[in-house]
Amino acid sequence: MANTTLTPHINGRPSAIVDTMTDSTPSILDRAGLDRDHATRLISEALDGADDGELYLEYAQSEGLVFDNGRLKSASYDTNQGFGLRAVSEEAAGYAHSGEISEPAIQRAADAVQAVKSGHSGSYASPPQGTNQSLYGDESPLGDPSFADKVKLLEGIDAYARGKDDRVRQVTASLAGSYKVVEILRGDGKLVRDVRPLVRVGVNVVVGDGERQESGSHGMGGREGFSRFVVEESWQSAVDEAVRQALVNLSAVPAPAGTFDVVLGPGWPGILLHEAIGHGLEGDFNRKKESAFAGLMGERVAAPGVTVVDDGTIPDRRGSLTVDDEGTPTSSTMLIEDGILVGYMQDRQNARLMGMQPTGNGRRESYAHIPMPRMTNTIMRSGESDPAEILASVKDGIYAVSFGGGQVDITSGKFVFSCTEAYKIENGVIGPAIKGAMLIGNGPDALTRVKMIGNDMQLDPGIGTCGKNGQGVPVGVGQPTLRIDQITVGGTATA
Repeated sequence: MANTTLTPHINGRPSAIVDTMTDSTPSILDRAGLDRDHATRLISEALDGADDGELYLEYAQSEGLVFDNGRLKSASYDTNQGFGLRAVSEEAAGYAHSGEISEPAIQRAADAVQAVKSGHSGSYASPPQGTNQSLYGDESPLGDPSFADKVKLLEGIDAYARGKDDRVRQVTASLAGSYKVVEILRGDGKLVRDVRPLVRVGVNVVVGDGERQESGSHGMGGREGFSRFVVEESWQSAVDEAVRQALVNLSAVPAPAGTFDVVLGPGWPGILLHEAIGHGLEGDFNRKKESAFAGLMGERVAAPGVTVVDDGTIPDRRGSLTVDDEGTPTSSTMLIEDGILVGYMQDRQNARLMGMQPTGNGRRESYAHIPMPRMTNTIMRSGESDPAEILASVKDGIYAVSFGGGQVDITSGKFVFSCTEAYKIENGVIGPAIKGAMLIGNGPDALTRVKMIGNDMQLDPGIGTCGKNGQGVPVGVGQPTLRIDQITVGGTATA
């Protein structure tokens, strides 16, 4: 794999993973009363003759609270565990899973996945290279603050938002946390373990003036506990941002339709990069030649200066993983370097079939799902332009600050994204806020239309979830301010 590097982070945290059990959480194998050596022999027999495969074990706890319309609307707590057993044979994969972790259940799964070999006799792949670095702590976020204090916090968010402006009509605040323990046991006896915390705080505000209503939202989170987000300064800042965005939209005028030079703000607008470009750089789509980028390795696919990486090694970030769901350490994977396509995101199976190296991008939603190449934190690196200079360079255009939903076709690269906060640019000056703006284009084509790249790269606040083939996984995005010329904008303004 060209230009794929592993970026170590020496952060003084406990050693993660690689055949060690240094955290206080009990082993899933021990919890289920399974002997590791016996389980290894069972898996080894099941994977004999396969090209690759593993037993993936998972123990997860999750909690969610939603405060809406002045009251606690819902509160949930869930504990879940199970395993998935995979056998890989060339392009085929057999997968069996169960919520019961026991020797009989694993034996039944082993009998099922062996069918994928169907006479194939492969050479079992070498295990992933290990690491002793952890990118996040191993403490559960579910017990601190207490449930009562979390409810009190949500009440405070509601009261603070309603006190910001008398036009605030509805407030929805939420807290979500999870704690997942993962163990990956291979047929060669290699055991990899990871303990993964994850939290998210969200605020949505609806404001109104007469019959008109508009909304604004802000969220934050990461692979850590709640402590950084529940301090007053932090959650009040989130509320302030949600109310500000809602009030901006309340005064917005209908968006014009046509072709415009578009300036994308830094940070969360990188979701357009993630969807319109990132998925097309995942290994499976390129191996099957379903991506608009298939067959273009080493060729120019973007304007000079455009450099895109997928980096799963950033401490505490929502999309980061110490190891992926196959046990491979994540990496900082160069995808596009100065406009040239230099790499893809790979899991183990697709990397082997393409003659490349795994990049630590083999991810799955849970034990009930098979792994596939997925993004972690997908980022466009900073350029040299001052953001103010970029805005001043546009005579008649659109400034898109935040995005909502979007759709992309992987094969063609065509995308449609809705703006949740956007403005007209008139003679280099930010003009009135606009509503109903839709950006319409083609991802590979848009990359060639990048004219200016800001020096202000920001990461998103920690709120992203990516969907692919029915599986959702937490991800991050980031980018600097960008100018992209001649993008089609679908608007709501009447002639």
